[in-house]
Amino acid sequence: MLETSARLLRLLSLLQTPREWPGPELADRLGVSTRTIRNDVERLRALGYPVDATRGAIGGYRLSAGAAMPPLLLDDEEAVAIAVSLRTAAGGAIAGIEETALRALTKLQQVLPNRLSRRVDALQSYTVSAGKHRGPRVDGATLALIAAGCRDRERLRFGYLDHSGTATSRAVEPHRLVNWGRRWYLVAWDVDRGDWRNFRVDRIEHPTAVGLRFAEREPPGGDAAAYVRQGSRTAQWKFMARLRVHAPAAEISEKLGPAAGSIEIVDDDSCLVSIGAGSAAAMAPWLGFLGADFEVLDSPELTAELRILADRYTRAAT
Repeated sequence: MLETSARLLRLLSLLQTPREWPGPELADRLGVSTRTIRNDVERLRALGYPVDATRGAIGGYRLSAGAAMPPLLLDDEEAVAIAVSLRTAAGGAIAGIEETALRALTKLQQVLPNRLSRRVDALQSYTVSAGKHRGPRVDGATLALIAAGCRDRERLRFGYLDHSGTATSRAVEPHRLVNWGRRWYLVAWDVDRGDWRNFRVDRIEHPTAVGLRFAEREPPGGDAAAYVRQGSRTAQWKFMARLRVHAPAAEISEKLGPAAGSIEIVDDDSCLVSIGAGSAAAMAPWLGFLGADFEVLDSPELTAELRILADRYTRAAT
């Protein structure tokens, strides 16, 4: 039989898993009686751990959220992951939480076993940054307020600076926060414009929850992350073209990857592709990587660049 202190730690570790534990199952796991389990549960409660108990055939014990933060039990991988995440946060990725992250990291490092501390130190010592500028900083309080709006389906108002620096006032129904690359985005339904929009969080100013609830909507495609990726690529493209490619859509999708704006199936052996680039001249040579015949449907500029390229290749071949 385990000693009382060791048994309490083992019991706490079991209760931290997201499920209910019947008393007899806990007793069997720990090699004690169900009465001892009841007594140990009371000891945990006295230490500040909120252990809920439900009766019945499917009832049992589980750890719930309490009014205060009790000590946590972490396995090795969890402890290392948290330490690395705190070091990243302390480095200033999100404004306003650097000092808090550093305090939490200091407390964690004081209790890490030497074997884990060495792993964390190795990650820190042998990882280098390619530059000091990791993208725009975002305010932690702003992220928290937006996330709460998404959770509670509560309308938000805020000032917004677009890519040209124009200031506007927005009323939105927030859907999801998306972290992509070095930036945070809010996917939301723009109430005044009656359409979905992406908002860079670092350009949002003075967000406020207005107390109005809304029915949840789904963005185009039902995937907020894909919507952000598509919107960000489209905003960066200065030139767009539409092609009919004589190859299966799945094959072309694999070759183009994120460069394709959209791919529509025509039949088993052809598809319609919307594609973007910095210019027609930049797109023309790149289309050779399709490895299939294609037709330009809507861009005289691209057609002209392809003719220039074809003439150049013909001269080179002869």
